[in-house]
Amino acid sequence: MNPPKFLGRAAVNTIVAISVLYTLIPALWLVLAAMKDRDALFGSDILSLQGFSPLKNLQDLFAMDKGIYGRWYLNSLLYAVGGAAVSALVSIACGYAFDKYVFRHKEKLFGLVLAAVMVPQTVLALPLYLLASSTGVVDTVWAVFIPVLFNPFGVYLGRVFSQGYVPGEVVEAARIDGAGELATYFRVSLRMLGPGVVTVFLFQLTAIWNNFFLPMVMLSNQKLYPVSLGLYSWNSAATTSPEYYPVVIMGSLLAILPLVLAFALLQRFWRSGLTAGAVK
Repeated sequence: MNPPKFLGRAAVNTIVAISVLYTLIPALWLVLAAMKDRDALFGSDILSLQGFSPLKNLQDLFAMDKGIYGRWYLNSLLYAVGGAAVSALVSIACGYAFDKYVFRHKEKLFGLVLAAVMVPQTVLALPLYLLASSTGVVDTVWAVFIPVLFNPFGVYLGRVFSQGYVPGEVVEAARIDGAGELATYFRVSLRMLGPGVVTVFLFQLTAIWNNFFLPMVMLSNQKLYPVSLGLYSWNSAATTSPEYYPVVIMGSLLAILPLVLAFALLQRFWRSGLTAGAVK
């Protein structure tokens, strides 16, 4: 084997191994720490078998503060799964319209969409709060749910997927056969855009599930908190009440499970979706 080639491959493998360890070690620590009681968490080696009480931590998690964690979890599922599903459908439809239809100032409007991609979401929190306040939806489910339905990056991906997956000839053939625009989209184009819908859904699911700043600005009622904001409030309380530490760690472990499950079940669609438009 050529030594320079071998050294190059070894360097790449070393970098990959370090990256994998960097990713897995915090996850391993979270799993082990979630299994320990409070005394073992602070008083023993995290890798030791002392103080393992996963069932007690789980019971304490769903019993703490009258079981409000379960409410937070359901709220996150509503915000993330429902919001990501609607957002994916809206984004793909908008991207399809930008690709297949001709209308005035189309490229200028699409340029605004691309510009909106570069705007940090934290910058929009205050304007969104003022809008929500003027419409009277502050401290309601809608204050968090409605803003996540519109995703500029998803619109951009929708146009890319439409260009890569839906041939113009197929759309024209459907029109010639007498199908209306809505029938053409829902019966023909949307089926071809399935990988795009899944890809946008996964990106938006991750973003909404990890969203923290928007709910913090919009919500004051703890019963409407998502998991991220609820765990933050418990973690803040743990500085004076250490009994919150084990439940915060166990809650954090449970909070990552929906994302892991979603990527595990939908990864084949996601992988195919990421290559959309790569080969013409």
